[in-house]
Amino acid sequence: MFKRKKKKVQTAFARQLITSVNPKSVIAEQFKIIRTNLNFSMPQENLRSIVITSTQMSEGKSTISSNLGVTYAQAGKKVIFVDADMRKPTVHHTFGLKNTTGLSNLLIKELKMNDVIQQTNIENLDVVTSGPIPPNPAELLTSSELKVLLEELKQSYDLVIFDAPPVLPVTDAQIISNIMDGTVLVVNSGETEKEGVLKAKELLEKSKANLLGVVLNNVTLEDNNYYYRYYG
Repeated sequence: MFKRKKKKVQTAFARQLITSVNPKSVIAEQFKIIRTNLNFSMPQENLRSIVITSTQMSEGKSTISSNLGVTYAQAGKKVIFVDADMRKPTVHHTFGLKNTTGLSNLLIKELKMNDVIQQTNIENLDVVTSGPIPPNPAELLTSSELKVLLEELKQSYDLVIFDAPPVLPVTDAQIISNIMDGTVLVVNSGETEKEGVLKAKELLEKSKANLLGVVLNNVTLEDNNYYYRYYG
């Protein structure tokens, strides 16, 4: 069992974690639907690891993945959320955590897992931030150490969620998806070009990713004159 760093989480993160702030809201219910759909996507197997990525930047990937992690934790799963975006990390901002140490330190074997796992104020949810930004993120991810870390986390957590960089600009998500049980692609409604989505799908398939589905973000739904828009 890993020892977690205790951390008093700042309330600033609440604006993004709607599933924690207002778990009975319409938007929070949509995340529960996503969770259910993911569980049904692998009915014969136990889904233990997910990587969430997007086609390009600013599609709401990190907000989607963070809220999904909260939703799984609320369902009683012991969840570890890993910020695998070692280029433009944001998860530490979302949860109000420090980012002095994290995944990059683990991949170069500078620190042990117990040194970097941080506790959030959400029951059942821990976080590993990205750590210091390295000059060679893709090279670190291709090392055998990543798979070792994943297996180590599975021993103490029910679900491991990786938040990865977008697919089109860099290869990081392809590398990570190759060793994960499933991959989820986030697409920004009305903004992302169809060609970009198809290209991202092609790249993930080439890396032998198990693409579980696509989350369409920033959608406006109408139901009996009730509207909502989710901005990731």
